[in-house]
Amino acid sequence: MKAIVWKGPDQVETTEVPKPEVPAGWAMVRVSHAGICGTDKSIYHGFHPRAKAPLIMGHEYAGVLESDDVPGIKKGARVTVYPLLSCGHCTPCREGNEHVCNTLGLVGIDRDGGFAEYTVCPAESIVEMPDSLSMKLGAFIEPVAVTVHALRERNYHPGDNAILFGAGAIGLATACTLKAYGCTDLLLMETNPTRRAKAQEMGFETVDPTTVSDMAEFCRSRTGGDGFDWVIDCAGVQPVANHLFDAVKVHGTIFIIAGYAKPASLPLGQGMFKECSIQFTRVYRRKDFAIAVKLVAEHADDYEKIITAVYSPDDAKAAFADAVDPGSRNLKIMFCFENEEGDHV
Repeated sequence: MKAIVWKGPDQVETTEVPKPEVPAGWAMVRVSHAGICGTDKSIYHGFHPRAKAPLIMGHEYAGVLESDDVPGIKKGARVTVYPLLSCGHCTPCREGNEHVCNTLGLVGIDRDGGFAEYTVCPAESIVEMPDSLSMKLGAFIEPVAVTVHALRERNYHPGDNAILFGAGAIGLATACTLKAYGCTDLLLMETNPTRRAKAQEMGFETVDPTTVSDMAEFCRSRTGGDGFDWVIDCAGVQPVANHLFDAVKVHGTIFIIAGYAKPASLPLGQGMFKECSIQFTRVYRRKDFAIAVKLVAEHADDYEKIITAVYSPDDAKAAFADAVDPGSRNLKIMFCFENEEGDHV
């Protein structure tokens, strides 16, 4: 079968590899679409501590179920995959928090994933999709599940206002989920003009934070003198960390969704004065994944605008060069392993 194989730092190759064997209790999926995630970019550069070359990356994908022994789902069904691999016996797993398992692994990081014509995963991780949902959007369920988990886990209340820093793929997906959850007063902050234009095209009010001379005063002026209920960090960089406490109201919530590649400093004294909360999130629960499927199906037009490029697996080197280029005009980049007739290319 055809697969995109990570060979080492900044090296990917599209090549023929053996079709995977299906372990007991696992299932095979014929992959249609698969998305490049920020984690994949980290692996590509050789920065991820667990990923070992050679590796078939990819944990955001959708396709057709090739196995006939998945309870409740027929062979031939259109599916996506919950990619977390939990041990099932550590304290977090036993307490119902398998998504933060002490030894959490992921398909596409700790074992071969979805950047191939065929891949395998635990049968219990197969998630059926409605016929109305395209394969392309099916491969975007995983990022949306991150945003669903974030808002459900930290009890976002419809009607709360929010300021969101970072209009990349996760930032815009979070904005779409906030909109679907009843956030009618949402402001995005983004320095990149291409991303800012995309956010505005999608109907989100968006400001370049470098044009704001006094962030605290700006946020107070936007909120009747209070600051924002929710300050959401989807950027993960020090210049944003500098402003988080400026933007939040007394007893408000600062919510870190971004993964910080480098340690950041925070003016914690400001947090004491405001008695605000700082919350974090990691991946998703199974229920979050199921909700994300329904949410994307109901708001397909919004989420699909985030997917800006689809490459053939034969162009994997160009796709990754695009994905890691700071000047790229693309947000979410995917691979399509099928032609219009549904056959592998």
